[in-house]
Amino acid sequence: MRRALVVAGLVVVLAVPNALIVEKERLLARGTTVLLELAPVDPRSLIQGDYMRLDYAITRQLADSQAQWPHSGRIIVALDADSVARFVRRDDGRTPLGRGEHVLTYRRRSGRIRVGTDAFHFQEGRVSRYQGARYGELRLAPSGTSVLVGLRDTARKAM
Repeated sequence: MRRALVVAGLVVVLAVPNALIVEKERLLARGTTVLLELAPVDPRSLIQGDYMRLDYAITRQLADSQAQWPHSGRIIVALDADSVARFVRRDDGRTPLGRGEHVLTYRRRSGRIRVGTDAFHFQEGRVSRYQGARYGELRLAPSGTSVLVGLRDTARKAM
C-alpha cells in the first residue's frame, strides 16, 4: 500500500510539470504573435544577474482606470498592421470579440496591472544588445495566456 502511494505521488509530481511544459510548447508553436510596446525600464540587476525589468506601455495607459478592476481578468487588444497591441476595453464576458481583437489576461500586483511576464533574462555581458529594446514579443493563446519569446527594437526586428 505504501509503495503504491509513493509511486502514485511520483507520477503526479512528474506528470504535472510535463503537462505544463507541453502546454507552453504548443503556445510557442501555434500562438498569435503580439508585440507590446515597452515603457522605460531598468536594464540590469546585480543580484539576479543580467536581466531587463519589463514594463509595458499598455499597462501605463490603464493606470487611471484600474482601481476598480478585479485582481485578475482579461483585457481586449487589437493588433495593428505590425502586430503591435493596442488596448480596446476590459473584457466583460458578454461582448463578443470584434474582427482583429484578442484576449490578454492581466493580474494586479502591488497596485499595478501586469500583463505577460515582467522580466527578460539574458546571457551575462549582453546588456548593450538589449538596451534598445522597444517591444516585447509574446505568443498569445485564444484563452489570453501568453509567453514572452523575445524583445524587438524600434523597427520591430528581433534582437
